[in-house]
Amino acid sequence: MSTENIEKGIESLKVEDTNTTPVAPAKPVIELSERNKERLELIKQVGEEIVSEESLIRLLNGKERLRCYDGFEPSGRMHIAQGILKSINVNRMTKAGCTFIFWVADWFAMLNNKMNGDLNKIRKVGQYMIEIWKATGMDMENVEFLWSSDEINKNPNDYWLRVMDIARKFNVPRIKKCSQIMGRNEEDDLMCAQLLYPCMQCADIFYLKADICQLGMDQRKVNMLAIEYCDKVKIKNKPIIVSHHMLSGLKEGQEKMSKSDPESAIFMEDSEAEVNTKIKKAYCPPGIVEKNPILDYTKNIVFQKLPSLTLNIKDKGDVTYNCYQDLEDDYKAEKIHPSELKPVIAKAINSMLQPVRDHFANNAEAAALLKTVRSYTVTR
Repeated sequence: MSTENIEKGIESLKVEDTNTTPVAPAKPVIELSERNKERLELIKQVGEEIVSEESLIRLLNGKERLRCYDGFEPSGRMHIAQGILKSINVNRMTKAGCTFIFWVADWFAMLNNKMNGDLNKIRKVGQYMIEIWKATGMDMENVEFLWSSDEINKNPNDYWLRVMDIARKFNVPRIKKCSQIMGRNEEDDLMCAQLLYPCMQCADIFYLKADICQLGMDQRKVNMLAIEYCDKVKIKNKPIIVSHHMLSGLKEGQEKMSKSDPESAIFMEDSEAEVNTKIKKAYCPPGIVEKNPILDYTKNIVFQKLPSLTLNIKDKGDVTYNCYQDLEDDYKAEKIHPSELKPVIAKAINSMLQPVRDHFANNAEAAALLKTVRSYTVTR
């Protein structure tokens, strides 16, 4: 390919040229219809951080149907952050008028050495993840599952030109700042493949023509890289970043669950007894709310699915809490002991996991898939 043709190819990557629906008026539009107010509130329930709310308001006023995406490495068994929390968030986003794209990132898992880079194993894990999402109570009407390898191969010229252009626009230190997206640190001895990974993930946003990036807070740095890239190449319609909360790991000081540490996470097909044991052993200091995983699950999982919780409290009997804040206040005042809270949370989570257990127990194909995935060694 000649230099002139490459230049033309890069120039043709302008996202707004392919967007037939204008979404960003010259001045911010403050007024929202009742429907768009509802849509905004639903999205705000998902986003621990939104970059930016003003741009989101303009987007809602400009488009009825939005494209929203999240990407997942098929890297091992699925924990409740990826399963239950994700289904809550997806249902809110689709109710807000989004088509939700699950980018099943098989090539990315290979780049990050998951399953020792064995693409066949990675694909099996991806199939297992899809089986779980289908059993979580997720509204599948406006959900699409796209395998990154399949989709990239449909239009490789556009995809790889974008990746190369992103790589040309940023230096190595800036790309290494994104290493958190792979569960790595900037100081790690990264392979060359792991420097390519952030450039590809940034390119995904434009390749999928995503209006909204709805990933976890741990993916924030690469999403901000996409916004910086828009500034560099003068793309007007920047993606909206809606970053959801990261559920804590079960152990003290764990900012998120880890597949490589089974004791740090509750997995979607854990047995009732396993969940009870993990919750019982979990870090949950009396009177301490900050960095307390049991309070985290109570707020971000249980009260998002259930209207109330009833605890049997010493010298009081059954006490019903209709909102999380009242429960937190009583816990902080040590009116609730961890031994009174933990069994209730374990029971609630078990009830949410039961449909997944039933699916894998009653579907022979799904059961075989789970057995295969459980036999794999999880690599960091």
